[in-house]
Amino acid sequence: MRVKRTQGAIAALVTASALTLGACGGDSIKNADQPAGGKDCGEMNMAVNPWVGYEADAHVVGYLAQTRLGCTVNYKNLDEQVSWKGFGSGSVDVVIENWGHPELQKKYMSDQGGDGTAVDAGLTGNDGIIGWYVPPWLAEKYPDITDWKNLNKYADMFKTSESGDLGTLYDGDPGFVTNDEALVKNLDLDFKVVYAGSENALIQDFRNAQQNKTPMIGYFYEPQWFLSEVPLVKVDLPKYTEGCDADPEKVACDYPPYPLNKVVSSSFADSGSPAYDLVKAFKWTNDDQNLVAKYIAEDQMDPDDAAKKWIDANPDKVDAWLKAAGVSS
Repeated sequence: MRVKRTQGAIAALVTASALTLGACGGDSIKNADQPAGGKDCGEMNMAVNPWVGYEADAHVVGYLAQTRLGCTVNYKNLDEQVSWKGFGSGSVDVVIENWGHPELQKKYMSDQGGDGTAVDAGLTGNDGIIGWYVPPWLAEKYPDITDWKNLNKYADMFKTSESGDLGTLYDGDPGFVTNDEALVKNLDLDFKVVYAGSENALIQDFRNAQQNKTPMIGYFYEPQWFLSEVPLVKVDLPKYTEGCDADPEKVACDYPPYPLNKVVSSSFADSGSPAYDLVKAFKWTNDDQNLVAKYIAEDQMDPDDAAKKWIDANPDKVDAWLKAAGVSS
């Protein structure tokens, strides 16, 4: 989710998500069974960043590490920047879904000039997209609203008590990757960025906007299970070209595509734990992630139960990951 990044529930959804994350944060779950002939897995400290797609990744990998590799998995609810700080101290071993973050790479990865406490562990298979979105009813009623050049014409429609005389552009968690304040300024848009505060709040705001036919424009992203419930429509910003976002203060282009990757601590990579091999092998699709995220957020399943349901239904993918970790099916 990214620089700062992407991702909404007030009422029941907020409560459900808070309970879900609260239940996994800081917990240690150990399975006593070690893989036959395998190496001792030891502990794996898994950061859980604050969006449900990440949570889906984390618990699928974590559940397999617990039940098939015999690891003790410690889930830690942290934002993106804090997660990377934990690589050097040993408090974090794995960031299972990274949205770019060149500033963190330069600080912590040796091949980027950093201190060498973090290393890349390969792609997740997920393609990340960040942008501005409107509810479907709004795009249907005002088709030209999906071109950024026309947004000022509609700015008054988006006024709220939080934005005064300007239109409100909603962002999610302040820790998400976002260029939105710079974009509003550099594109001379009559809008003010207002933070909804969380992925759940942003989702609920979009849900309400569609149900009640109220105007809303906001930051959002894919992969994201909610888009199967409300197919938000992306606004066309000036086309992204390589380097157009090099200066965060001067950004005036759309977000780049984000091939999402995994990042681990150097000490974890060198530990010999089969959990590292599992993390490296883990790769799935946006549809895979969205399904597990839906189980957690919409169906309100326990994250480990959601992971098990997907794992049981996808033996071929799971067996390939486990084989890389030295475990036969």
